[in-house]
Amino acid sequence: MALVIRMRQQGAKNRQTFRLVVTDIRNPRDGKYLEMLGWYDPTKEEEKNLSIDVPRLQFWIDNGAVVSDRVKSLVKRHAPEVVQQMSVRKVEKMAKAREKRKKKS
Repeated sequence: MALVIRMRQQGAKNRQTFRLVVTDIRNPRDGKYLEMLGWYDPTKEEEKNLSIDVPRLQFWIDNGAVVSDRVKSLVKRHAPEVVQQMSVRKVEKMAKAREKRKKKS
């Protein structure tokens, strides 16, 4: 099962809010989800429009969930250390794959 952390649309037509959720990648945007990690309300002031449960977000990332681009930009604003840790892991993974290719040659 491939997991993704993405935004789920809530609210009325011209007054939308969003939930940050963990779901199977095959589920529809507003379909069922495993866990809600936070919310985003673009109509509120900048400081009060976002809430993220950072420990749970980190838990799901550690367990293989992929973060969508939009959620990544929100997390970067709220908890930049999580995004830094994700990029460090990506660099380490690429270096490991490069070494593995060198050993094969």
